[in-house]
Amino acid sequence: MLKRKYTDHKDWSRIIQRDYVQTHMDTKAYKGYVSLLTMHSVTHPLTFCYGKKNVCIVDNGYSWLQHFPEEKYYSITTAFDEEGEIVQWYIDIIRESGIEDDRLWFDDLYLDIVVLPTGEVILLDEEELEEAYKKGVINDRLYQLAWREARSLMKIIKEGNFALLELTKKHRMELLQM
Repeated sequence: MLKRKYTDHKDWSRIIQRDYVQTHMDTKAYKGYVSLLTMHSVTHPLTFCYGKKNVCIVDNGYSWLQHFPEEKYYSITTAFDEEGEIVQWYIDIIRESGIEDDRLWFDDLYLDIVVLPTGEVILLDEEELEEAYKKGVINDRLYQLAWREARSLMKIIKEGNFALLELTKKHRMELLQM
């Protein structure tokens, strides 16, 4: 069974005080759901190490903007620091997303892509995808979908043609005003 993840992170005890908003956008540049989780107070920061670089993605005042473009097999979580600067884009390859009891969710297809503001692009969790495939958690169609989507996204990111990354600051400001 795929991991279903919810964007509001209600069950995440690390967050002491939060604000959360979600909406559907339908513009020429973007069509789909967008959510913003603002973490005013957390029990402790969360940092990941990519090679030799440590990247803090959760701390007091940080926020996560999540995009779920319609008819796509990915979602993007943009982590912002307390100053509103982007610390990373985290792209989940997904089977689908939806709304359940007014909660935005997605079914994770294991592969992830991290894009750092420096331009570094990192593919993660290939071993999780392989294990899920070998154990029969996903079938061949979903396995191929995950790889096809990840390769396609990495190509357009490296070519500088992934326009949605450029919209993240604008969309965050719009959701902050809701």
